[in-house]
Amino acid sequence: MGNIESVVDSLENRISKVLHKLEVLKQNNVKLKENLEVTQQKVIQQETEISSWEEKYESLKFANSILGSDESKRETKLKINTLIREIDYCISQLSE
Repeated sequence: MGNIESVVDSLENRISKVLHKLEVLKQNNVKLKENLEVTQQKVIQQETEISSWEEKYESLKFANSILGSDESKRETKLKINTLIREIDYCISQLSE
């Protein structure tokens, strides 16, 4: 009987250790999920900020080309032509 009791005690100890490890892993999982969520929010915020800076850069580049920057004159003409085509298209849509 003593042998069976020691086997049962050993199993109980092992099960207890496994359950404890399971609980620790669950807690770690919750922490990791929280960290992931925070990191994803930061990434979204940084992507928004990058997009904003890219728009500002394009506006500044366009403004510089309008002011007569030699390297951007061709690009400015193309942009103006594109804008004119878009306006013409809108006018034609409105007149139909």
